[in-house]
Amino acid sequence: MNTHIDITTDHQRKRAEILKSLALDLSCEDTPPKPMLRRLILPICLLALAAGAGGLILYRTEVVRQFETARSEPEREAGDLAAVPQAGALDAEQSAIRGALPARREITGSGFVVAPNATTVFAKYEGKITRVAVVPGDHVEAGEVLVTLEDAGARFALDQANAAKAEAKLILGARDIDLAQARARLARTEILAARNAASTQVLEEARSAAERAANAVAQAVQSVDSADLAIRIAAERVGELTVRAPLTGTVTRLDARMGDTVLARIDSVRENQSLLTITDTTSLVIDADVAETTIAALRPGLRGEAVLDGFPDHPFPVTVLRLAPVASAEKGTLTLRLTLAGPPEGIRPNMAARIRITLDETGDKTQ
Repeated sequence: MNTHIDITTDHQRKRAEILKSLALDLSCEDTPPKPMLRRLILPICLLALAAGAGGLILYRTEVVRQFETARSEPEREAGDLAAVPQAGALDAEQSAIRGALPARREITGSGFVVAPNATTVFAKYEGKITRVAVVPGDHVEAGEVLVTLEDAGARFALDQANAAKAEAKLILGARDIDLAQARARLARTEILAARNAASTQVLEEARSAAERAANAVAQAVQSVDSADLAIRIAAERVGELTVRAPLTGTVTRLDARMGDTVLARIDSVRENQSLLTITDTTSLVIDADVAETTIAALRPGLRGEAVLDGFPDHPFPVTVLRLAPVASAEKGTLTLRLTLAGPPEGIRPNMAARIRITLDETGDKTQ
């Protein structure tokens, strides 16, 4: 019986020792051994020492650089002053650079073809249109008949003026006869008075009669002159019934129609009732708008290029003729008038155009 207890006790003791050994092994896995800790601490310390040494080297380098910079600053300033070229040399160098590499810029704009020599034709006096001798597109010479009007009143006035002149001439003839008789009577009276055959009173009356006859002749002459003036006025009015071309050009607009009664020019202008428009299409220009910010580079004589929307493949040279005296406050633009050189055949007034003027840095047209 005792033997069994001892065996059991001994078995339990061994099992307890085994469990204890197992517990010690687990604790050893949780806590690293001391040699391993030493191996980890040593590299960390070496890294810290290297970082400190690097920082010290950088700090020393920066201090040395700042010291050298401060020490060499006067020398560098003196060197810079010595290296600055004179004004003339600098200008020459800049001019050479500009000549080698020109800075180009362009001024662009858009506008329309304009005919500066164009006139709107009105009837000077009222009348009825009896003939229209032209159609739009006709070329007319200065003085050529365009429209014929009829005004019976104007012709009656001319006839009346001619009759008045004829009457004035008859009166003048009668006054000339009276004057001749008065002068003859005066001559006889003077002879009689010299012989004491006529009194002084009779002599004075003869002289007065001769003077009155002379005044009557002068009045008759004035009447004839007035009749001539009335004839010229009436004839001018009749002549204006035939409307003629004021200049050589092309009929670009026609409003006159057969049978219409037109107003006198003073009323036609107010009512905007013209007969036609004649345009000299041989002297066309372009009025183009450009940005007002380019005015400093603009002047008459600059050359450029223009292209019409109707002829996009036919650019042609243009030259700035003049600048408008005022800018457009609404659009912020300035109008240029440009003359044309070799425009395409078929160019017409009011065609849209685009212009381009290429400038160098001084504002001159590049060659």
